[in-house]
Amino acid sequence: MDSIPSATPRRRPFLSRSKGFSASADTPRAFLEECLEELERWEPRIGAFTVVDVEGARRQADAATIRWRDNRPLSRIDGMPVGVKDILETDDMVTGMGSPLYDGYQPRFSGAGAWALRASGAVILGKTVTTEFAGSEPSGTRNPWDLSRTPGGSSSGSAAAVAAGIVAGALGTQVVGSIIRPAGFCGTYGFKPTVGGLNRGGSLDMLSQSCTGTIAASLEDAWVLARAMAERVGGDPGYAGLGGPLSPPDAQRPSRLALLRTAGWSILEPSARQALEAALDRLRAANIDILEPETCPELAAVEAATAEARDITLGINAWEWRWPIGAFLDRDPEGLSASVHERAELGRKMTRDDYATLLARRSAARADYAALAARCDAVVSVTAPGVAPVGLGSTGNPIFVVPGSMLGVPVVTLPVLQAEELPLGLQILGFVDQDPTLFAYASWIEGRCKE
Repeated sequence: MDSIPSATPRRRPFLSRSKGFSASADTPRAFLEECLEELERWEPRIGAFTVVDVEGARRQADAATIRWRDNRPLSRIDGMPVGVKDILETDDMVTGMGSPLYDGYQPRFSGAGAWALRASGAVILGKTVTTEFAGSEPSGTRNPWDLSRTPGGSSSGSAAAVAAGIVAGALGTQVVGSIIRPAGFCGTYGFKPTVGGLNRGGSLDMLSQSCTGTIAASLEDAWVLARAMAERVGGDPGYAGLGGPLSPPDAQRPSRLALLRTAGWSILEPSARQALEAALDRLRAANIDILEPETCPELAAVEAATAEARDITLGINAWEWRWPIGAFLDRDPEGLSASVHERAELGRKMTRDDYATLLARRSAARADYAALAARCDAVVSVTAPGVAPVGLGSTGNPIFVVPGSMLGVPVVTLPVLQAEELPLGLQILGFVDQDPTLFAYASWIEGRCKE
């Protein structure tokens, strides 16, 4: 298999096209057929899906076409072709969880994410590949920009499918960096809401830092996809869920941003550093103040509190995964990867007090980050130390994205950076429950970086 694709991946935004649906100048069915052409072109090379339902998607697109023609669409995403990460249960498609332990598993009911998509009129084309239990063991999907490279994980299939134009949007989940990192590697938009923002019912990804989020062909698509779902199923129990307008928030100029270097700063590759600095220079040229830790004690405190974000997160996850991993081990230990066995061993060695200590450190870091809101409008960083690494044995280093997960804040990545002629994401972090404001700032930042 050639490492370089014969065609350049091209995202296929939906919201901008839907403006012609009511006038019958365009239709959801026509949009879907374009996506199916890309499915035929790309899927044999990238392996983004575990299962597809082409005829079912056509029926859904035809129904959406009629609704738009009659001026009664169910939502802004009525007719949008989407993929559902295969960690999320679907009542009409096998849900494999990225593991042979779930071969042939057919849920009786759809989880919250898939049910909300159906209720919104979205066209579910298929299930997208996940790593094993949305963890660190890859499942073979390739990056459309270079087939020898990882697309990132664990939402690997979702990012690859959106990048290739097979779907306009897809669901992902994140507990370490599983939305933002693959979106960055594949040149798409990624959105991880504030913790609790989207209902995770029917997802095996139930850890306390986990979020359901979106990967999309445009920033606007990422927002309307998430917001339409929240309108129907809300957030996790005990959380109000993602709020804000159903339409994309208008662009808003930030006054001051903070540069979060993270513990990965020392291994940031020269080409990635150059791309980031070029973007920061564009923002400075627009009179945006960029805070750095040397002159901002609050930012320095956040950097110190998140310096061990990866270890804190992996420890919390290991304790919280004692079940169901324990049950998996009892049933079929040979069906689990070495990484799952390692996670189980870490969890077995922990005590309740160990877990409580890690939670306390996470809470303290979140308090430090909340204090930073008095000094800046948002925080910027990159999504990885460099572009997607060669090889499919790893999903890449999460060191730049794990702080946003541990802090529980909303995060957006923009495909506005490039290094080694490959995509790299510009990561924008907001503050708890300020997701619409984050999108408003991200929209302005994207426009400035593209000038």
